[in-house]
Amino acid sequence: MRAWHVDRPGPMTGRPLAMRRDPVPEPGPGELLLRVLVCGVCRTDLHVTEGDLPVHRPGVVPGHEVVGEVVGSDDDRFAIGDRVGVAWLRGTCRRCRYCLRGDENLCPDSVYTGWDADGGYADFTVVPADYAHHLPAGYSDAESAPLLCAGIIGYRALRRAELPEGGRLGIYGFGASAHLAAQVALARGAVVHVMTRSVRARELAMALGAASAGDAADPPPEPLDSAILFAPVGTLVLPALEALDRGGTLSIAGIHLTDIPPLVYETHLFQERQLRSVTANTRQDAAEFLRFAGAHRLEVTTTPYPLDAADQALTDLAADRVDGAAVLVGGAST
Repeated sequence: MRAWHVDRPGPMTGRPLAMRRDPVPEPGPGELLLRVLVCGVCRTDLHVTEGDLPVHRPGVVPGHEVVGEVVGSDDDRFAIGDRVGVAWLRGTCRRCRYCLRGDENLCPDSVYTGWDADGGYADFTVVPADYAHHLPAGYSDAESAPLLCAGIIGYRALRRAELPEGGRLGIYGFGASAHLAAQVALARGAVVHVMTRSVRARELAMALGAASAGDAADPPPEPLDSAILFAPVGTLVLPALEALDRGGTLSIAGIHLTDIPPLVYETHLFQERQLRSVTANTRQDAAEFLRFAGAHRLEVTTTPYPLDAADQALTDLAADRVDGAAVLVGGAST
């Protein structure tokens, strides 16, 4: 099978990815073998490939937004031919205090698809059945792929932002995850203001129902109850905190962020403003979001690339040339 490997982590200009012909993986006990139909291209894949995240598995196959067809299963929950999803969270210990209290995303022994184990930039992949997801109806394969990380992480970031009912939400950066989180907030009656440097992203935000869309560091037209920072740019933390109303919360959605400049207590945190991080997701987050996506038809903007062009997709993502979510399309996708 075809598979892309992160052979030399570093900037995309140095061609860190290499395609090779690998044997089709063999599923172990409790695992499903999937024929990959589509794999989303996430900014976390870029962080793995460029070395922003430390190497966990040398030569790993990236990709954790996988829509696949089950071609091998010994699990009663999944039959041959089922269409299932693979997400970022791949395994936890299930015994530590975090797992036992429902915070499995904080498990010290958690492992991740496309970082600790090979992911979906390939023709076939395997996934533990306990961490595979049934997909909502009404979405094509290409539309379903971004739901599996961009959608799930955006949903958790929205929860962490503690947006009050009918509240005012600011979104900084407007890529794959942000354009889905915005729709969840809008469906719940929020007023959404978007700040992003991309003109095309601003146009998409307005088309989806945002009340305003300005440049990344511009102040929103009104104080915010909550904000989410999707762009991995630490300098944006300051204007985002300044935009919060009293008691507001800023959540940072990414796994990687450039350094945050010094905060001024009176300006950025006083009056009970909160700054919160987001770490991965739980399977409960995934189940809740996928149910929401099944009940509320989300507009999923995708830019397709053939699997053979995965390196180009990541290069375009690094240069902010992707509208919505990039997806790698296999020959059997719909």
